[in-house]
Amino acid sequence: MTDTAIAWDTYSRQRPERRPVNARGETTWFNWTQYADHGPGVELLQVTPGARVLDLGCGKGGNAAHLASVGVRAVGVDVSPKQLAAARERWGQTPGLELHRAEAVRFLRGDHEGFDAVFSVYGAAWFTDPEQLLPAVRERLRPGGRFAFSQRPPVEGCYGCQASYIPRGDDEDPLVVKRWDYEPADWETLLKEHGYTDVETTVLPAPPGNRTTGTLIVRAAT
Repeated sequence: MTDTAIAWDTYSRQRPERRPVNARGETTWFNWTQYADHGPGVELLQVTPGARVLDLGCGKGGNAAHLASVGVRAVGVDVSPKQLAAARERWGQTPGLELHRAEAVRFLRGDHEGFDAVFSVYGAAWFTDPEQLLPAVRERLRPGGRFAFSQRPPVEGCYGCQASYIPRGDDEDPLVVKRWDYEPADWETLLKEHGYTDVETTVLPAPPGNRTTGTLIVRAAT
């Protein structure tokens, strides 16, 4: 299996930068899906200014920066130095934003302050064994805290730990990382088994056009 930092550094080079403004002319915004200007926003986290919120797999930092811009104490964590370098270059001076290079479960276990919400957008919740991640998140959520994540819905018949491929050059084999895919009902069962309540799952359809893959959004409380 590929070293995860190398894999996500490679992925970082393939991803375009977040636009300067979105369709509403905003310089920061929250996006749960793989499509621009689509889907719900930060309201899914149910947090207010002053809350402490953790972004697991923050990538280039756009979602965490938006939270900081609305008064949330935003903490972003990622294993990729290149992703974090891009995040710091664009958002590093944003008041209320912290960025750390760390593996998700290790960071959670080392935190002693706790969080009002933890989220992951196509990030660590997709690429970390839920038997390790779910209890680690729950232990760091404050009473009434929210855990929410989004990822691509599973391919029918491909469940549990899967291989996810990150392409490289034409003459190189792709890099391989692990991801965890489950049907919405199975995510509900997993979360409840680990002590979460008010579990909600939905598959948000793709926006109008030729793309048909929706976005799985999962929310739960402590």
